[in-house]
Amino acid sequence: MLGFSIFFLFYGLVPAFGGDGLGLVGADEPRYAQVAREMLQRHDLVTPMLWGHPWLEKPALYYWRAMLSFIEFGMHDWAARLPSATFALTLIVLIYMHMRSFRRGGEVDAALITVTCVAILSFARGASTDMQLAAPFCIGMLGWYAWYETGSKFWLFDLYFFNATATLAKGPVAPFLAILILVVFAALRREWSVLRRTIWWPGIALYLAIVLPWYVEVQIRNPSFLKQFILQQNLERFSTNRYQHEQPFWYYLPVVILALMPWVVIALTAFADAARTSLNEWRARRRKGHYVGHGRAGDAFPEFLVVWALLPILFFSMSQSKLPGYILPSIPPLTILAGDYINRIKGRGLQAWLLVLHALTVGFLVTFVLLMPLHLLHPKQIPPGRALIAGGLTGFATVVFILIMVSQYGVKKLRTATVLPIVVLMFYIFGVGPVFGLGPMGNTKRNIHLIDLTFSARPMAQILKQIAPKDEVVALYDVRREMAYGLSFYRDQQVWQEGPGHIPAARHILITPIRDIGNLKSLLQGRTYEELFKYPAQNLVVYQVAAKQ
Repeated sequence: MLGFSIFFLFYGLVPAFGGDGLGLVGADEPRYAQVAREMLQRHDLVTPMLWGHPWLEKPALYYWRAMLSFIEFGMHDWAARLPSATFALTLIVLIYMHMRSFRRGGEVDAALITVTCVAILSFARGASTDMQLAAPFCIGMLGWYAWYETGSKFWLFDLYFFNATATLAKGPVAPFLAILILVVFAALRREWSVLRRTIWWPGIALYLAIVLPWYVEVQIRNPSFLKQFILQQNLERFSTNRYQHEQPFWYYLPVVILALMPWVVIALTAFADAARTSLNEWRARRRKGHYVGHGRAGDAFPEFLVVWALLPILFFSMSQSKLPGYILPSIPPLTILAGDYINRIKGRGLQAWLLVLHALTVGFLVTFVLLMPLHLLHPKQIPPGRALIAGGLTGFATVVFILIMVSQYGVKKLRTATVLPIVVLMFYIFGVGPVFGLGPMGNTKRNIHLIDLTFSARPMAQILKQIAPKDEVVALYDVRREMAYGLSFYRDQQVWQEGPGHIPAARHILITPIRDIGNLKSLLQGRTYEELFKYPAQNLVVYQVAAKQ
């Protein structure tokens, strides 16, 4: 289990495990990595800084861990992702250990389902704060349940320690969600005393000792911190569309489905089974006035996982600002339920319709990933017939493989039959997958993964490094902010945002979308400029602009 987990989390991420395959993508990854770099350069552990100005959107945990990674391994984009990957590995190991102690038999399934689902694989490879919150939060919740079953205060330390860690990652949302889950769980079971016993002064002291030093010091140094972080980044982000992430109420339904791939059918079935069992027991408790269990060890576990999985999704569904990472803390309880479910049905087998639906889901995922490079190369074209047939046949072979394996050897082989195609896909994406030749002005060829070429600023930065001095100004006109943050990180120099009346006077490199070529004459107002090369993967063109006369 540990070997598979290390493979899934680190293969293609670090040079020692298949190379440095994907540059930083989006706006958040290069921005957070740059903040960590500047804090390291300034030897400042308190105030997050971005281009010399305080950046108070998030607490400092990710930046601290990225700084340590940079010190140990150097200033690499993969080093910026290690904090998330190592936290994810810790979560997987502790899920395994918890299940082995309190739900023996389902520990391997729960761990492998968790590490191979899309949400964990994606966010474990991201230089962001999402896994910094989700991993310690989930470990803390598992520790609380271990205390609930055993009464040992040793486990209660987990709740306070890891919730403090999560608070340093994203703020008060961590203790708020924990309290919400525990209150609802206690209310459903009519065990209000468990809340009183959870309030443990040594634990509270530990929490405050971990959290308060940084929060107090950053407020002293930056008096606007509480206003920016608490009011704007938490309350306003939840209640308004200030940050332009508005989505419909049902937004997280498709997000959950995608997040649980390829295990979505099993996970949702396990959730429905646990919810149905919990509801029946809740009705029995209300009717007879006492607990009526189903005889398995840890009778409250499914109910606890259902509450834990459901509440963050419902809470963030009410938010005016929605992003996929917000509900990452809901994914581990769903994968744990899936692992426990598979363990419980090993004796009676998986229903035929459920097995077929699961196999079709995995087959669809395989086909989608195999055809993805063609879509990246030609996004507006339908893949050629031969490619569609090859991808479809491979997906169909995956379906047949899963059906035969489980039919012949039972549910105990379900994880093997599902994990093996995912292993192959990992090799395809990060190892032997397609590459694309590109060089500045068509000269020097470079082999770059298509995903990297299409979504990251790193290939562009590598080209610019060959043709432009490090201190030369790079300006962007009408280019998405992901490219701006990415180039700024890779060049360690903030790019110039160009626009009418806001153009560098010195000689500079200008990057603009191909569609805006016709606007350059009026934008540059008589200055000479020369096209250096086109960058078709992101529909950009690069110019050398002469100094203003």
